[in-house]
Amino acid sequence: MKLTVFGIGYVGLVHAAILAEVGHHVLCIDIDEKKIKNLNAGIIPIFEPGLKPLVLSNYQAGRLKFTTNAHQGVEHSIINFITVGTPTHQNGYADLSHVTSVANTIAKYMNTYKVIIDKSTVPIGTSNAISKIIKRVLKKRNLNTSFDIVSNPEFLQQGGAINDCMHPERIVIGIDNDNDKLIDLLCQLYEPINKNHNRIIFMDRKSAELTKYAANCMLATKISFMNEIANLAEYLGADIEKVRQGIGSDSRIGYDFIYPGCGYGGSCFPKDIRELIRTAELMNYTPRLLKAVEDVNNCQKNKLSYIIQHYFGNDLRGKVFAVWGLAFKPNTDDMREAPSRNLMEALWSAGAIIQAFDPQAMDETQRIYGDRSDLKLMDTKEKALEGADGLVICTEWQNFRAPNFNVIKSALKQPVIFDGRNLYDPELIKKYGFIYYAIGRGESIQTVRSNQRNL
Repeated sequence: MKLTVFGIGYVGLVHAAILAEVGHHVLCIDIDEKKIKNLNAGIIPIFEPGLKPLVLSNYQAGRLKFTTNAHQGVEHSIINFITVGTPTHQNGYADLSHVTSVANTIAKYMNTYKVIIDKSTVPIGTSNAISKIIKRVLKKRNLNTSFDIVSNPEFLQQGGAINDCMHPERIVIGIDNDNDKLIDLLCQLYEPINKNHNRIIFMDRKSAELTKYAANCMLATKISFMNEIANLAEYLGADIEKVRQGIGSDSRIGYDFIYPGCGYGGSCFPKDIRELIRTAELMNYTPRLLKAVEDVNNCQKNKLSYIIQHYFGNDLRGKVFAVWGLAFKPNTDDMREAPSRNLMEALWSAGAIIQAFDPQAMDETQRIYGDRSDLKLMDTKEKALEGADGLVICTEWQNFRAPNFNVIKSALKQPVIFDGRNLYDPELIKKYGFIYYAIGRGESIQTVRSNQRNL
């Protein structure tokens, strides 16, 4: 099939690459000329394991192409995907300007029947708004061209997006009419990744849009719940890792998303929680649980800086901290709403200096913060340790899990580790002579709980 994808960010590029890999001919459209030029030169704008070879091989095979020519994109295919970003606006709500811009563009150039598939995460009811935009533009053009709007949310995990897209657990498709021709076309589109068993779930468009928000908010709820229990464990003198194993063994709960830590971040969970809260309040409904999930996370993202200031005192002038991990999670370079940012900005406010390392997010850190005297981006995790007063871990990268503790101890001025991802066994760390603060275990159980209410 010939397909067009508008918006070559994270979702758009991954989705386009997979569709090309299974045999479709995909034309990718973006207004960013530099991005398109780089993609045509084989330069991938994001880090995602396995994405680069997939893009390059399908580009070389001629199944994946990149252009800024929107007119060409609309003419290329019956099916036009919208995969643009919906970042948080200054007013705190989802910014739909990119979505509406693409809708206007498609309506401007379409002359025959089109299927517009929205994969962007959008507020409930956006598909109806897209339909109204297209009808309005077609009316101005004196055209009565037919079209269908489909809500087809993505459920990709950064760091595992290729597998999620190639082997989805479900393919949610929202349509508002029983159009057999449309259903057959959508089944044909996804047939290559729907062979083993039927993963397609048809529903109405609003239900599909809400499904995306509900999924992300459910996962965020699990994280905040576990962080709440971890904080309680510190008061009680319990070990949250033992508790995690105890509840995770229950098949009704499972082990996924019950790892306590320094909070969730990224482009999805924080934004989607806020947007669903707003949507509920617009309906005059108070979403008490969603608000609690957000409140817990906001506190948790400040927890590491609080523990550090509890240990060293509020005045951190002259103190140097090694920070391992800047991305909001492993296997990505994404730093949007990452806990590392809360940590660094709090420590800077107290006068501290940061020596940071991340396997993938160094360029992104430089882009966000620029050159500043209190931020040093180091080439290795070992160099980040040199002369630091303590080690802080914000991201659970694989190569942080089994370090040489003798090297860490000899490089630090003080043998203290503040672990926001509970990577190490407190008993093992003590044998090396470290003071070890973690989330719901380690030294924090004994020393921080009396002051925890200040969070």
